[in-house]
Amino acid sequence: MFGIVRPCSHRLGEGLKAQWMAHLCGLCLALRGDHGQFARVVTNYDGLLISVLTEAQAEKTGGKGGGRRTAGPCPLRGMRTASVAQGEGARLAAAVSLVLASAKVRDHVADGDGLLARRPVALAARRVADGWGRAGARTGADVGFDTAVLVDAVDRQVGIEALAGPGTPILTVTEPTETATAAAFAHTAVLAGKPANAAPLAEAGRLFGRLAHLLDAVEDRAADAASGAWNPLTATGTPLTEARRLADDAAHGIRLALREVEFVEGRLAHLLLAHELPRSVDRAFGTASCGHAPREATAPQGAFGPPQGPYAPQHPHGPARPYDPSRGHGPFGGEPPKPGKRGFWAGCAAAVGLCCTCKVCCADEFEGPWSRKKREGACSSCDCGNCDCSCCEACQCCECCECCSCCDCGL
Repeated sequence: MFGIVRPCSHRLGEGLKAQWMAHLCGLCLALRGDHGQFARVVTNYDGLLISVLTEAQAEKTGGKGGGRRTAGPCPLRGMRTASVAQGEGARLAAAVSLVLASAKVRDHVADGDGLLARRPVALAARRVADGWGRAGARTGADVGFDTAVLVDAVDRQVGIEALAGPGTPILTVTEPTETATAAAFAHTAVLAGKPANAAPLAEAGRLFGRLAHLLDAVEDRAADAASGAWNPLTATGTPLTEARRLADDAAHGIRLALREVEFVEGRLAHLLLAHELPRSVDRAFGTASCGHAPREATAPQGAFGPPQGPYAPQHPHGPARPYDPSRGHGPFGGEPPKPGKRGFWAGCAAAVGLCCTCKVCCADEFEGPWSRKKREGACSSCDCGNCDCSCCEACQCCECCECCSCCDCGL
């Protein structure tokens, strides 16, 4: 499971958590229903935002904008039934996920990652990617969305990356992703019968695409440097401070754009896009992820602290930190080796294993099937550090503390 919007279940509360899981399962089942079991591996956290936005704008008439149905037992839910989202919103999310996953596989093939460096494996992966691309186009056409805009964006991305170098504006590199996500977000207004929402949603989608591209580049920066893979920040010489500024501006712009959208029931959409995105930025840049997180305790001083002055205990690596990273970790020095990314087929096998063992939903933490990054389980994860998020449901304390950046939304 991948994506930048991974909300803490404590902050969602029971009601919004059930809605979020309904859209996640709805996307997964829409992929299975239209494209077979194997297509479920492209289920992702960000794709379900399309389904969430469609339902948030739609009138509660059970029309084509969305609705609910009871799904049968599933191993990923511990063999429990559940109410899941259905309708054109879920199908649009499936179409977008398939086309973008197809592009991602082709990108891995072009880079020769892992087993994809072998010609027979690369040919098989291309067939899978082509099949996903055609399937996404068919489903997109069924819901009135032309996936050509996504394919064109992917094709332009390759050319832009080939020409990018030191001094190239980073926003030039993110533009194709922005265009693709803007089109997908805007089409949710068409499906919901709210054409006036298309413009602000296109703006929110454009900024979301920018943010997703930036955060992916930040998270992959060290791994790409170690493997020699292309990274937009490294290639353009963009410092992390500039990337952080652009990411914060994008998150703020999304919040402003959402104010122009007419929602019927927009609590979940607002929480995911206005509240969780800033936390995603914090997580990617390694800063605090929750306003409730306790401040770092200061060392006790005076008579009740450790001896001061010449009688203070001396550490071999300095008084402030027992082990300096520059000296290595532990008595043997050096950092432990980090696992490399898996190839396409190895990642697919790992994804199947995660699904069959329910780790994707139920584990506190699991290893991403392809990237091998640490991921949180959908049902039991929390990125709040040591804070007690039970003090508020879905950040209802916004107006009395700084946990939600003084948001006056009431969530």
